[in-house]
Amino acid sequence: MSQERTDQGRAGEQVSAQPVSIGLMGTTSAETLRVLAPRIERLGFASLWLNDVPGGDSLAGLRTAASVTSTLGLATGVIPIDRRPVADLDLDGLPVERTALGIGSGRVDRPLAAMRDAISALRERTEASIVLGALGPRMRRLAADEADGVLLNWLTPDAAAAAVRDLAADAAGRRVRGVLYVRTIVDEAARPMLIDEAAKYDAVPAYSANFDRLGFRAIEATVDDAAGLAAYAEPTDALDEVVLRAITPGSTLAELESFVERAAAWVGERA
Repeated sequence: MSQERTDQGRAGEQVSAQPVSIGLMGTTSAETLRVLAPRIERLGFASLWLNDVPGGDSLAGLRTAASVTSTLGLATGVIPIDRRPVADLDLDGLPVERTALGIGSGRVDRPLAAMRDAISALRERTEASIVLGALGPRMRRLAADEADGVLLNWLTPDAAAAAVRDLAADAAGRRVRGVLYVRTIVDEAARPMLIDEAAKYDAVPAYSANFDRLGFRAIEATVDDAAGLAAYAEPTDALDEVVLRAITPGSTLAELESFVERAAAWVGERA
């Protein structure tokens, strides 16, 4: 996946000097992706990230998106290696020059060792970039040492900037990208879904402990307007990429089309 882009929106206008991307559920249908991925590309977003969840294959979804786009970055956010071991992943048909493979430890024993082995196994199979899903500092240090990027999740702008500064210090001059997933709504009809999503993560012990340590709750690490996006996108030397994880009432094609159009308008306000 290209690390340096000047994103172009409709009519060739610059949308953003800093990458902003779209995140969707891995259960998004192939039919929806065939329609939506070209629009996401045309609107100037850097990448399409697909969550890898039970019942949805992010890699299959990315192959569909790859078939109808030419420059859009393609990324998984993230594949849990306890549920989907590296040896079982079907990586065929993905353009390595624009693919980022996001992986996470899931619930494996000895997660750092397991992730280190997963990175090594992926390096033997593909030249695509490797991004580690990291909640705590030890996993971020592993990413700084051996991966191409780190995918952060459920952080406020200040907490995200601090994590990226720590990542840069750990990397000691090595180029490692800092990417942040931010749950986002573009209309009030989706707010109950956003609140439910935040509450689910508040109830996860590892996330709850992290929120306690950092001093905020999940709902405070979400976006619902252009100003909220701008808070994550400034200063531009903090995060390398902000992924707007789309939350809509029913995840229908019409809702997702409206989401990407509205989000593109927010990005345009920053240009």
